[in-house]
Formats: sequence, structure tokens, C-alpha cells
Amino acid sequence: MKDPDRDTVTRLDALPNIGKAMAEDLRLVGIDHPRKLIGQDPFVLYSELCVKREQREDPCVIDVFMAVIDFMEGGRPQPWWSFTDKRKKLIARHKEMSS
Repeated sequence: MKDPDRDTVTRLDALPNIGKAMAEDLRLVGIDHPRKLIGQDPFVLYSELCVKREQREDPCVIDVFMAVIDFMEGGRPQPWWSFTDKRKKLIARHKEMSS
């Protein structure tokens, strides 16, 4: 399958790493068009999703958000798991600064 064109893509589920369920999660937090991902904070989106769903979601959802935001901001399409180490480092750094 050909990579989507970030400049013309209009459906969330046409983005890399986004299927129907994740597209619905994005809509739940107010993202109804791929361009609305630009400038978003994946950790904020994750927190909002947890509140909306009234449960703690799997942290890999943050990785998916990071991957799709990165793509829409000009990055190359990457599998969501390539953002796992970055997420873990950001969380560890935040914990260090908070203590």
C-alpha cells in the first residue's frame, strides 16, 4: 500500500498506524481531520482519551499518537513502536524533574 500524502489525506483511518478504532479514539478527543493533529501534544491527547473512556488506556496509544503527529508534521511514516523508547525517556525525564 502506498503511503498517504499528508497534504491531501482527509480520513483519519488513511493515516499510518490508524485503523477504525484508533480513528474513533481520535474523534473522541476532538480530532476529526488529519490536519488537526498538527501541533498536538500526544500526552495531552492520551490523558483526554483516558478521561473520556473513564479508564487508563494502554500507554502504547501514546506511541501511536506520537507517530501520527510526527507524520502529519512532516516526518516519514514509521510504525508506532518506533516511538516507544522516546515515550519512555520523556516519561522518565518528567518523573525526574517532578521529584
